[in-house]
This record gives sequence, structure tokens and C-alpha cells, in this order.
Amino acid sequence: MKTTILALLPLASLALAGSSCKRKTATSTKYDYETVTVTPVAVQQQATPKAGTCSRRTVTTTEVERVTVTVGAGGEPIETVDVTSTSTLDITTTITVRPSKTPLAASSSLKWGNYPNATYHSSGAIPSSETPASSTPSYTPEAPSTPKPATEADTAVGSKRGIATFYGGNTAGGECSFKGYTLPSSLFGTAIAKSNYAGASACGQCVSVTGPSGKKITAMVTDSCPSCGANQLDLYADAFKQLSDPSAGEIPVSWDFVPCNIASPLVLKNKEGTSKYWFSVQVMNANVGVSTVEVSVDGGASWKATQRQEYNYFENPAGFGTDSVDIRVTGVNGKVVVVKGVSVVPEALKTAGGNL
Repeated sequence: MKTTILALLPLASLALAGSSCKRKTATSTKYDYETVTVTPVAVQQQATPKAGTCSRRTVTTTEVERVTVTVGAGGEPIETVDVTSTSTLDITTTITVRPSKTPLAASSSLKWGNYPNATYHSSGAIPSSETPASSTPSYTPEAPSTPKPATEADTAVGSKRGIATFYGGNTAGGECSFKGYTLPSSLFGTAIAKSNYAGASACGQCVSVTGPSGKKITAMVTDSCPSCGANQLDLYADAFKQLSDPSAGEIPVSWDFVPCNIASPLVLKNKEGTSKYWFSVQVMNANVGVSTVEVSVDGGASWKATQRQEYNYFENPAGFGTDSVDIRVTGVNGKVVVVKGVSVVPEALKTAGGNL
């Protein structure tokens, strides 16, 4: 209990009608926290919040101060005022955690994978719906199918989307090794991202490219672009100019592999150094992509495979032991062209009787 005395100067009428007293409330808050340390049941168990409790208790204390106001003349109390002081104490308890019964392996087999939202997956079986993409992209020739009528979606945009840049073009010196070959007047040229180049499988194939304005061109793949991202095309400058102003530098495009619409026959070209002891041949001017090249030395009774190289030649390092061979070329559309009596003289050219 505290008492405060106010001495007021005597007034003629002791009129205190205009005096007033105010109630004062003082509040203070204090938080006390207790932390509980959870000890795992066993090293081989993983603590997982299964159930828990959390409560908050509030304790309020109130202190009342009584203040008496006294007039200096006469000493009669005029008004008594209660002054309330409140303090609040919050007590918070921690969550109770129960360890789960799931054992935690001593050395985790969990690894980051190429999955949606960067989720963890066991190094064991991967769900089929989340199978990661192969780190080494490859081109798989499509099996021949019955042609379907073209729809508006088919003609509007390609199924592959990326960007297009441009360079000076390099038909003779590109990785496809088309030295001595001249592109048909109806076709432009392009390099293709290394991932789409797919071990030279794209060499000689044509792509229908749709630019940002909807305009289309057709270009033959003559080179690879090691610095390009997936689905990127590095067009010859004249091809890029058909789709956009060169000042743009790069543009978004969509594209697909399509037949080149070449009516003239395909051509076989031997590499330098070709002989009966080392075989290397290239297919030029093909209407569609080349799937396989096989060689026969017994008039077509049997056929032996060759291996396609990154520089777009089909080779057999041991050779076939004869001065001429028959060659069977199979396209990605399943069509076959057989060329008989092909010499193994270095850099010799042989024109076939048809195309794929």
C-alpha cells in the first residue's frame, strides 16, 4: 500500500469540480522456456515425430496500489483511486518425441537422383515412372509406319524445341565429312547439337525448322556443334536469315527430322586409304537417314556389318580381302538400296541406281 499526499493551494471556494484522477495500468511480460533433450532409443533408430504435446500456461499476478488524494486545507480525503499493476508469466513446454522403429542403416544408400523435386531414392530399384534419363543421349531410328494424314499440329511446329544460332557453314570440313558434296539448291545447311548428332547418325538427314514467326525452312545436317545445348541448331547464315534478322543472334525454334525430298540417286564415297585390307565408305545424298551399311563378297549370299564412325564413315578395319564388294544401304525408313561392284580404290565414287 502506497499513499500519496497532494497539497493544494487554498482556493476561495475549494471548488475541485475540475480535478480528475486517472487509472494507471503497468504490464510486464516474462517468458521462461525449458528445453528437453531427446536421446535416441538406439543408434540404429531414426527419431520421427509420431505424436507430441505442446501447451502454454499463462500466470497473471495483479498488484493494487491505493492512492489517496488529500486537499491541503482541511485534510479531508476527496477521492481514492486504485492503481492496478499486472504482470504476466508464460510457461511453454517442449514437444515430446517418440523414436520410430524404422532402423537407420549404418551407411546410407540414399543418393541424389535425376527425379522430380530432387527427391531421394534408394540406390536399388527405381520406380518406372521416375527412371532417370541416360547420361549419354543416343539416336534410335524410327521403324517404318503407315503414313498418316498431316494435321494442323503436324505442320505448325516441330516436336523438338530449342534455339537456333548461325555461322558461316562448313559442308566440306564439317564433322560429317561431306568433302566434295554440294547441297541441293532446295536445301540449306546446319550443324546440330552434339547430343542430337548421336554418333553421326544425324549426318545427311534433313530437318524442317520453324522460326518464331512461323516461317519454315529445310536444312541438311552437315556438322556437329559441341558447344550447343540439346536440340540447338547452328544454321548456315543464309538459313538463319530466312527465319529472322541476323541481328537477333539467336531465336527460338522447333524442328523435326524429315525426308530431304532428294530425287537423284545416293552416292558412295571411299575414304582415303581404303583398300582390300582396310574398308571405309560414306553414303552421300541420301533422302533419309542411313541406318546400316553392310558388305557382301559372295554376290549377296551373306552380308557383313560395318561400324559407323563419328566422322560419318562406315568401316571394317580388317577390310574384306577383295578389290570390289557389293554394298547394301538401309535407311531409317526401312528402305534398302543395293549397289553392286563397288571398288575399294581410295576416294572412288559410286552412284547407286536409286535412293532411300
